[in-house]
Amino acid sequence: MRILVVDDSEDSRDLAEGALLSAGYSDIVTAASGWEALKLLDAGNTGADAAPVDLMLLDIIMPEMDGVEACARIRNDARYADLPIIMVTAVDDMNALSNAFVAGANDYVTKPVNRIELVARVRAALRLKQELDRRQARERELLAFLSGWGDRYAAQSVDAATGLLAGEVAEAYIAAARRGSGEDVMSIFALTLDRLDGCRAAEGEAAARDVLAQVARALRRLPAAVGTTAAAYRNGMIIVVAPELGALPAREFAESLHTTVRKLRLPNSESVASDYVSASVAVVTGRVKAGHDAISLLTQAIARVQQAAISGGDRVVAAVAAGAVARSGQSVAESLVVKGTAGASA
Repeated sequence: MRILVVDDSEDSRDLAEGALLSAGYSDIVTAASGWEALKLLDAGNTGADAAPVDLMLLDIIMPEMDGVEACARIRNDARYADLPIIMVTAVDDMNALSNAFVAGANDYVTKPVNRIELVARVRAALRLKQELDRRQARERELLAFLSGWGDRYAAQSVDAATGLLAGEVAEAYIAAARRGSGEDVMSIFALTLDRLDGCRAAEGEAAARDVLAQVARALRRLPAAVGTTAAAYRNGMIIVVAPELGALPAREFAESLHTTVRKLRLPNSESVASDYVSASVAVVTGRVKAGHDAISLLTQAIARVQQAAISGGDRVVAAVAAGAVARSGQSVAESLVVKGTAGASA
């Protein structure tokens, strides 16, 4: 531990240094004035490294710059915010000592300095400083860990291509669904871009990711009810979870998703149905009593959209699970509507 002794009296500096050396503190530096101490500490240099000393003995009565002013200037440097500063003062100098505490001093000893008292105060101050340093080091470690953990969590939670939540996060969200006062209605949408793999193979991964990003931006602009959550899987499939959305409004929203992609008119030379990027959309609406019910709706939506894409793509598939609510609590039987590029329904 390095200790700085600041006193305009050479005898006082020698006495303090001798007492500290006898107590086992071998790294002692001295300064004959407040200005010299500031220069040694490089106080005020915001680009400087860590503090070069661990404790300071600072005489109050010195010419040109007294200890109170020197203490205040040192405290203005963020590196020395926690540096223990022990003032050295005469017994009848209590007013100056009071000002020194206002300036940021931690403790004091009186002249003539008693060796035992000086060493005891120094040891106590250094123990507190070491404990504070350990705590601050631990805080920095925790902050670094939390920062890295946050980055890793964000990387896992957000799909890089679309900026939407990762599909696995949406799965966790819907799996946590619980029964409220009764059975809740939920609609889950699955959207896949037709022939995206062909686009990726022909034009590269960057081109496919750009298409996904543009589609995601367009979909985010669509009005949706509070609680609606969109997410994307790594293969490019986008899902939308809409709690309390009945079958008929869900079918309308599915058609909006489909139309939004078509209106972008993004070129896709690999598309079979048209010269532009098209999408297949499936929505399944059902009653949700627990998380596994919602997961069942999700798997049905994914299966249906994959089948729609295989069947030619560029279409909307709307399915209503048995007992689901279509509108205003009206129960309907399971139905299926498919709309192709010509608008035909089956």
